[in-house]
Amino acid sequence: MKGQRIFPGTLLIGFGLYFFLEESRIEIFPGFFTWPTLLCIVGLAFLSQAYGGKDHEAILPGVILFGFGLHFHIADKYNIWPHNIGIFILIIALGFILKARRTNSGMLQGILLLVIAISSLFYDKVISWLGILETGVSTGLKLWPALLVAAGLYLLFIKKK
Repeated sequence: MKGQRIFPGTLLIGFGLYFFLEESRIEIFPGFFTWPTLLCIVGLAFLSQAYGGKDHEAILPGVILFGFGLHFHIADKYNIWPHNIGIFILIIALGFILKARRTNSGMLQGILLLVIAISSLFYDKVISWLGILETGVSTGLKLWPALLVAAGLYLLFIKKK
């Protein structure tokens, strides 16, 4: 990380406020003093380093940690929030896309993960829209994890720049 003062400074301020509020028994919202809040604090520290310290590689971990922490806070409180693995993939895709806007690398991975997330989040609706084609398409849709593994193996072992 460039300029090592922003990340630890933000982290110390965040943890200091967290423990001060806990000691003072000031709960901002129910469930504030749980581990998802700590994930959000660390994520915000990474994002502060990324944007304040112009260390754009820290965008991805910042978005992931903050997004996962936010998800765990919101998931049980709002019925509209999805309880699906697709939301985690969506958060990671958002991290790749935001990082790619600053570093010009990772946009393809972000878009691929976004497509996977959307297909995972709306899988049941897509299948119901297909209706009559459901039997033939459902067989094909069972193969998509194998396609993901094959694409990953290709990137790791075959494609060389």
